Amino acid sequence: MDMRRPYIFRLEENKTLVRKGIEALNKRDLTVLDEFMASDYVDYTNQLRGREEVKQLYMRTFNDIPDFHRSIEDIIAEGDKVWVRFKNKGTDATGKKIEVESVNIFHIVNNKVVEGWTIPQLVSKDKKFKAT
Repeated sequence: MDMRRPYIFRLEENKTLVRKGIEALNKRDLTVLDEFMASDYVDYTNQLRGREEVKQLYMRTFNDIPDFHRSIEDIIAEGDKVWVRFKNKGTDATGKKIEVESVNIFHIVNNKVVEGWTIPQLVSKDKKFKAT
């Protein structure tokens, strides 16, 4: 019997959890946060505490960038963490298309995301986003 099998299954399960969450958020379904995010979730980058604050952040984002879309470019799981490289696209209030990449790290415990960190794409001072 392969003793790694439950561990490998858990890694794939964690990646699937993140994928499903992103798919639902791209459809503007914030109820998915109740399913996959702990109520006391902590976002260390945006200094958010609790799932409701995360919902408010997404509502503001969807309001400011109505066509906001996040695609998963790479996804890696190790232990209880999932690392995702995202490409975030949308159109800002001035009509400019924006595209920015980020790496997000999600800490998952008992099928719930409990903590998160975002490492944004570094941009030069003369180029805020990749605008077209």
